[in-house]
Amino acid sequence: MTERRAILSGSTFEDRIGYARAVVHGDRVYVSGTTGFDYAAMTISDDVVEQAAQCVRNIEAALAEAGCTLADVVRVRYLLPSRADFEPCWPVLRKAFAEVRPAATMLECGLADPRMKIEIEVDAHLPG
Repeated sequence: MTERRAILSGSTFEDRIGYARAVVHGDRVYVSGTTGFDYAAMTISDDVVEQAAQCVRNIEAALAEAGCTLADVVRVRYLLPSRADFEPCWPVLRKAFAEVRPAATMLECGLADPRMKIEIEVDAHLPG
């Protein structure tokens, strides 16, 4: 049977909604849609670029607990309520993903909380 392990970040949303920040299943890591909340303080910046940077930090933490890094990401999805907010985030996203060049999709859609300006979801492959 393939190993399945849930990774929790401590976000109150995980308990209230019933999901994990990430799931390791075999040699794959599936990171849930991750927003710009600082999960330790449960605060979020008003700035979309800072939210994008916090998303990446949150994703990095989940990947590290799973046993991999941003270099192991094979797919990324960007979700934004306003597509006009996407381009200002490009430098943050380029810094995170330019070396690995994952498959990527950007969608304009509503998010769960009006303070959220970007949500990022990734899939990764465990090394080795």
